[in-house]
Amino acid sequence: MRASSTIACVALACTLAPEAVAQAVTGQPASGIEQIVVTASRTNLLRRAASASQGAITKKELTLRPAFRVGQLLESIPGLIVSIHSGEGKAAQFLARGFNLDHGTDLANFVDDIPINRPSNAHGQGYSDLNFLIAETFAGLDYTKGTYYASVGDFGAVASDHIHFSDDLPDQVIGSVGTLGDERFAATGTYHQANGNRLSAAIDISHLDGPFQPGNNFRKQAGEIHYASGTPTDGFTLTGMYYKGQGRLSTDQPQRAVYDGLIDRFSTLDPTDGQFSERESLSGHYAASGEDWQLTMNGYGVHSLQTLWNDFTHLLFDPVQGDQEGQNENRISVGGAATFLVHTEVAGIESDLLFGVQGRHDDIYEDKRHTHARQVLDYCVNGSGRYAVGQSACNADRVQVADTGLFAEATTHWMPFLRTVLGVREEFYNATDRSLLTGFKGVGSQALFQPKGSLVLGPWRNTELYVSAGRGFHSDDVRGVFQTLPIEGIPGVSHRTPFLAKADGEEVGLRSTLAPHLDVQAALFQIEFASELVYDQDMGMDQANAPSKRRGVEVSAQYRPYPWIELNTDIAATKARFRTGDPASYGLNGLYITDAPDVIASFGILIDRAGPWYGGLQLRLLGSYPLNPDNKVRGQGYSEVNLDVGYRIAPGTRLQLGIFNLLNEKADAFDYDYVTRLPGEPAGGITDERQDLQFHPIEPLSARVTLTQTF
Repeated sequence: MRASSTIACVALACTLAPEAVAQAVTGQPASGIEQIVVTASRTNLLRRAASASQGAITKKELTLRPAFRVGQLLESIPGLIVSIHSGEGKAAQFLARGFNLDHGTDLANFVDDIPINRPSNAHGQGYSDLNFLIAETFAGLDYTKGTYYASVGDFGAVASDHIHFSDDLPDQVIGSVGTLGDERFAATGTYHQANGNRLSAAIDISHLDGPFQPGNNFRKQAGEIHYASGTPTDGFTLTGMYYKGQGRLSTDQPQRAVYDGLIDRFSTLDPTDGQFSERESLSGHYAASGEDWQLTMNGYGVHSLQTLWNDFTHLLFDPVQGDQEGQNENRISVGGAATFLVHTEVAGIESDLLFGVQGRHDDIYEDKRHTHARQVLDYCVNGSGRYAVGQSACNADRVQVADTGLFAEATTHWMPFLRTVLGVREEFYNATDRSLLTGFKGVGSQALFQPKGSLVLGPWRNTELYVSAGRGFHSDDVRGVFQTLPIEGIPGVSHRTPFLAKADGEEVGLRSTLAPHLDVQAALFQIEFASELVYDQDMGMDQANAPSKRRGVEVSAQYRPYPWIELNTDIAATKARFRTGDPASYGLNGLYITDAPDVIASFGILIDRAGPWYGGLQLRLLGSYPLNPDNKVRGQGYSEVNLDVGYRIAPGTRLQLGIFNLLNEKADAFDYDYVTRLPGEPAGGITDERQDLQFHPIEPLSARVTLTQTF
């Protein structure tokens, strides 16, 4: 990207003028701790946070921030990139702190306190599909990064986020149309009862083709109904959600197919790739509080269906009918959590003691079948329609996973300038896996003790210093643990895949509002995983691999020179390596971690309330990354500028123009290096990465017009 073009875009946005002052939305329980101070986009957590890598994003930023798809609102979390590499309707690809988190392997997503990540998923461990969300229902989100928080369990060692729903939605209708086959209708509203209780509802019906040929034809129907009684600290809520999404997928394509004229940049070699998803959930919360205590409880039940048809390698394994595979899953998840927070004072020393339990049980049917044009091939089934035994192209499993976490945490204020946050967590993980092809049944369990702690000094001159350390983990696909599907586990007989791969992290950081109108957070971090989860593109699923280590630095800042404008920036730089003296024993030809980005950054402007104008501009930047462990070939990353400009036509009426990829950058959302075969090529496919890579392009310059009418 040319610097002059970027500066011109910033100058254009600055001429719109408005104000960015947001409401406090943290989801944190009241406990006698200091009143929260709200800035335009982030909640100021001085005297509250356990580390420099913890924060809360206000509804204001989520409303003003330009986002092409709903999942990209998570990019408000500093140092997080949300992209796609297979088209609409599939779970997004997440990248943070030098991790390619794929579809959610080490980013724990929670919506209304429901865990979204799916352990032992048919496509990828921790698969986290957020397409069911309706953006207008967001009240804000909290995030953590690192292993230092006792209440964060599976998949949260790198980062976690909690998206909160609003208890009071405005009565409004929203309609939008875009240049990439983009149409959407949404509506929200709230019925207020005489006793103060609220019943709110929202619907979202949308369609998106994207720039691809044929179009993705992604159709989404989503609905939410939410009942709230009382307050977040003394009351209860009930929430029901429904979602169905379906359409085509545009997976990674070989570059040589474009060079040779087989397809163009936005076409696909297999137009029958696609997806279908359906999800129903019911969740509830209960809260009660006293003068020095707070009790919170929640429970949920989720049923989800998922089918993905992907052809990654084309003619490599089946030179006649192609390599498309259908991955299917039918899952029921039930669980809940309870926490009790008590404020104590002994000899003038105040403490907040938190005790909690979290539990989750997943009952999963999942399979993979070799397909052609979405039809199952005959060698995957026998004459009676059952699975044929001994076909490596097909598998089917019944998996059950139970995860229970007990935790305790003490925040103690020893002196006005000194506090500690000390926590422990014990994880109990039980799983069974029965292969429906071979009859094999695996049963196992593992426990993991996780100490955590932070030392906080300050504030002095509105500045706090943090030293944090702790242990976290991610679970591994139990089919790989039991070797039901060896590709899901660590390759080679000398290594075993654990149920729980521990992660040890350390961090030194600061949080400061020393200068007027300027908030800064900075951290130096290190994290070591006992087993790295990497994406195996040939098989379309994750694989546990060698131990890994990352060191990096993150800086985040928000500056408000005037009440109507905020400038913000987030920069993260990381060095990522496998840590093993014998990489070959893990099937590696080097120590570089594939797809781990060196730099992630964003620069933005939020503008609101100077007359009728409002809006936001965001530059997203993904740095380069190795495409194989020997680092001989690298993906180049990309930069993209998105802009939203809004105008309040009349009271209750708003017109908004979104422009995405404003500078029309011709770049790839992500590149991969794996073997594929096209017609007429050698039986082993093209193995020389210098001749070819697999790519998925970012969307070209596009626009979307949105009209909102509030009643």
